[in-house]
Amino acid sequence: MIEKPDTTNQPDQRTLRTRQGHPISNNQNSRTVGARGPATLENYQLIEKISHFDRERIPERVVHARGTGAHGVFEAYGKVGDEAISQYTRAKLFQEAGKETPVFVRFSTVGHGGHSPETLRDPRGFAVKFYTEDGNWDLVGNNLKVFFIRDAVKFPDFIHSQKPDPVHNRQTGERIFDFISNTPEAMHMVTFLFSPWGIPANYRQMQGSGVNTYKWVNDQGEAVLIKYHWEPLQEIRNLTQPEAEAIQAKNFNHATQDLYEAIERGDFPQWELCVQIMSDGEHPELDFDPLDDTKLWPEDQFPFLKVGKMTLNRNPANYFAEVEQVAFGTGVLVDGLEFSDDKMLQGRTFSYSDTQRYRVGPNYLQLPINAPRMQVFSNQRDGQMTYRVDTAPGQNPHVNYEPSNFDALQEAPRAKPDHMPRVEGHLVRETISRTNDFGQAGERYRTFEDWERDDLINNIVANLSGAQQVIQDKMVDLFFQCDRDYGQRVQDGLAEAKMSMAAQQEEAVQQAQESREAQPY
Repeated sequence: MIEKPDTTNQPDQRTLRTRQGHPISNNQNSRTVGARGPATLENYQLIEKISHFDRERIPERVVHARGTGAHGVFEAYGKVGDEAISQYTRAKLFQEAGKETPVFVRFSTVGHGGHSPETLRDPRGFAVKFYTEDGNWDLVGNNLKVFFIRDAVKFPDFIHSQKPDPVHNRQTGERIFDFISNTPEAMHMVTFLFSPWGIPANYRQMQGSGVNTYKWVNDQGEAVLIKYHWEPLQEIRNLTQPEAEAIQAKNFNHATQDLYEAIERGDFPQWELCVQIMSDGEHPELDFDPLDDTKLWPEDQFPFLKVGKMTLNRNPANYFAEVEQVAFGTGVLVDGLEFSDDKMLQGRTFSYSDTQRYRVGPNYLQLPINAPRMQVFSNQRDGQMTYRVDTAPGQNPHVNYEPSNFDALQEAPRAKPDHMPRVEGHLVRETISRTNDFGQAGERYRTFEDWERDDLINNIVANLSGAQQVIQDKMVDLFFQCDRDYGQRVQDGLAEAKMSMAAQQEEAVQQAQESREAQPY
């Protein structure tokens, strides 16, 4: 149980503060230009919080520690659906039908350690590094298409709730639901996670999603909003909790083994990359904000459009050099691909690369698995583990800056206009106006098949039944707001679990009494 601290005669001891001692009056929202606008670099609370979080574990990844990976190729279709792709993006890798781009993909579990079983209930990471002619593009996502939170300032808190207790070092359902019971926006993801979708059967038979909202930019500098989705050409398979436990009893590396052996025998897994396209704007006709990562864009309004196919055809030669040291970042984009004002995306863009510099080192981009597939010249020098100097042929070795009157590197010509969105508004700490935390969660529950709903309820009850009553009551209320049947079934399940627990305790007391009476004096 989570013990409540004694705050007697200490009225100020529980005030949340920064490490500088500043009281934090709003820990739910990062500072942005308007309620849905971009974050700012002077966002001290956000940057301090995430940069400290990035450094909490060494050298293992803070999240996505357990992973495997493979090499492959992405083949462009040269169009988006039935339309010319050039009207939406000028990114070169998409333009020509049949154009191939090398890729490396890392699959992972999220919350558990590097040697944890791959049968645990957890989102799966789905990160793809494209080695394009314009440099690297990293599409970093998960198997599930939504997330628990919509503002990056909450990410360290969320992950802490999923990690083991800092006192007894055990992960508990109480910690997880304590956070979620106070975070209604998480209900959509919770409904996914505790259903069979929370345990994919393996990496080959799961979907992938960029989760965040991005932008595509065309030759004129015009932009549209984009969601990325990987759809497996193998059938999609998930596991119920009993099925996962049966596998875990015999093999806790089953997904890694499955991917490796499939590629070795020539059964190369494939996914089609699909996008959803939306005009750049607030879209007041929707009952949610399109930049909200806890929401799905309705497929009937924004259909999945195919843009290419990925095939994984080669296993790594060395796990550590390739799978462990590969480093991804949501800020790694090529020309024609852009950020949106998605608050989670902007926070992740700082966090990912900052983590890689700390975990692997400041020169992590010199490692072969991370380096782009062309020679790179820059004015960056030195740092831990430098083994190459980025000096161009003919470059004055004394000049590692720009501009210069001597033989130095020069800026690349800008042939096409930048995308220049207009940003204007007050700097605020506010939640977006259209939260709608329960609508899609309830819809998701109602679209599940009966066996999926049964597994969902059983898993929630099993994890929530050990939590304190105040957490159970708040969670039941949230489930009722999603769907009445959803809430009722969880409520009934918790009541049944309480009666069963009481009966077990009574039986244990009775057995102890009988044992004492049977003892000779």
